Amino acid sequence: MCAMSFTIAIDGPAAAGKGTLSRLIAGHYGFHHLDTGLTYRATAKALLDAGMPLDDEAVAAAQAERVELSGLDRSVLAAHGIGEAASKIAVMPRVRAALVEAQRRFAAREPGTVLDGRDIGTVVCPDAPVKLYVTASPEVRARRRYEEIVASGEPANFDRIFAEVRIRDERDMNRAESPLRPAEDAHLLDTSEMSIEAAFLAARSLIDAALKTK
Repeated sequence: MCAMSFTIAIDGPAAAGKGTLSRLIAGHYGFHHLDTGLTYRATAKALLDAGMPLDDEAVAAAQAERVELSGLDRSVLAAHGIGEAASKIAVMPRVRAALVEAQRRFAAREPGTVLDGRDIGTVVCPDAPVKLYVTASPEVRARRRYEEIVASGEPANFDRIFAEVRIRDERDMNRAESPLRPAEDAHLLDTSEMSIEAAFLAARSLIDAALKTK
């Protein structure tokens, strides 16, 4: 469990908008923000940089224990190759255990924290006073990812991206260790036809209500 100040747990599949929403919420309330997916990417990058294997759980777990959460660079860690490597080590129980402990320590920071990922409300901080599950249809999420890649000047194929989104969903939702699913008491935000501004306002109303009862 998290020894929390005030933690907002935000879960959901890739490209649903949870990262953007999490950063907006953290900025509005003056809370610390952690994209927990970056902790897996940082671990993977450290292994790649050192030429270490990605299939040795003991080596990966030892590296996970050394990840510095204050030094996560999203622009560097967003590289496709790092993401592929991260997906390989993210299924390892010892790696997940090490990073979950680090994430829980982060959640205790004052005056509050916003953590986003895939198992925050169910595993990392199940006692968080506010839990949001941000989702959107696979087609919408694939379109967003496609437009993001094109906007960056890189080539993109929508059909391939859509297939990757479906494969990632299947893997995340059916893995044995911390599967992606909404917590029983999470508030659902479907952003398929909702602007980020509307999602932010909906989240704020829930958070404000919870803060009043703190």
